Amino acid sequence: MPSSVMAVDRPPSTANVMRPMRNLLLAAMLAIIPGFSCAEPPHSVSPKDGFVPTAEVAIRIAVAVWEPIYGAANIERQKPYRAKLTDGVWTVEGSLPPGWLGGVALAEISQSDARILRVSHGR
Repeated sequence: MPSSVMAVDRPPSTANVMRPMRNLLLAAMLAIIPGFSCAEPPHSVSPKDGFVPTAEVAIRIAVAVWEPIYGAANIERQKPYRAKLTDGVWTVEGSLPPGWLGGVALAEISQSDARILRVSHGR
């Protein structure tokens, strides 16, 4: 070996010894932090028969939706209302007196979450 270049055995530097420990600590923190930072979702009740469990509830919801659209007097004349549950959807309709021609209000309402799926009025 030339005299100007000498191989020297050095002890491992502190940075090289600490790097694996730092990486392990970082990985542990990344694994733990999401559990602390995620807020718990707000409490919510889910009734076993859905938010619209009966025909009476479905009719009350439908009337509340129809009246601002078609007018309370028009909706009142369509009593009695009929509600039928099919595959988790309430179909609510008004009715006309026998012999009358025309259409009636119709609403489709999700039994599980009370979403209004459809609102219509026949002619």
